[in-house]
Amino acid sequence: MSFLLNPQDPHFWTSVALVVFLGVLWFAKIPGMVAKTLDDAGAKVQAQLDEAKRLREEAQSLLAQIQTQKADTERAAAEMLKAAQADADRLRAEAAIKLEDDIKRRAVMAERKIALAESQAAGEVKAAAAELAAQAAEAVLTARITGATSDPLIDAGLSQLSVRFS
Repeated sequence: MSFLLNPQDPHFWTSVALVVFLGVLWFAKIPGMVAKTLDDAGAKVQAQLDEAKRLREEAQSLLAQIQTQKADTERAAAEMLKAAQADADRLRAEAAIKLEDDIKRRAVMAERKIALAESQAAGEVKAAAAELAAQAAEAVLTARITGATSDPLIDAGLSQLSVRFS
């Protein structure tokens, strides 16, 4: 440390220059400005941290709300799905009953139509048979009348008529 007291030593002048420089800085109030700048920067960082904390709390609150809404929406969707399934089952059962009733009604109608057609066909067959029988009788009678002047059956029938009316 002897170099600090010897003006011939270059360390002495370096030490003096350092002390003068520090004095000028102190006289120019640089340490206060540096402290103020550091305090301002610290306050700004603290404000940013406070804002980040507030934003994080808001985000967590929003997340909780969204999760609650999601759960409510999923619950409502499940209820709607159950209701739709129940409606579909009920409609399916109603449709099956209606279809069965419709099939029975159509079967009855078909049976009625068949019975009506059978009775009409039977009537037509009877009418056709009666017509054929009449035509055959006409042909037989025509053949007998043209072939003979008197028919024993007709003569016998006429004689019975005369007995009955007398």
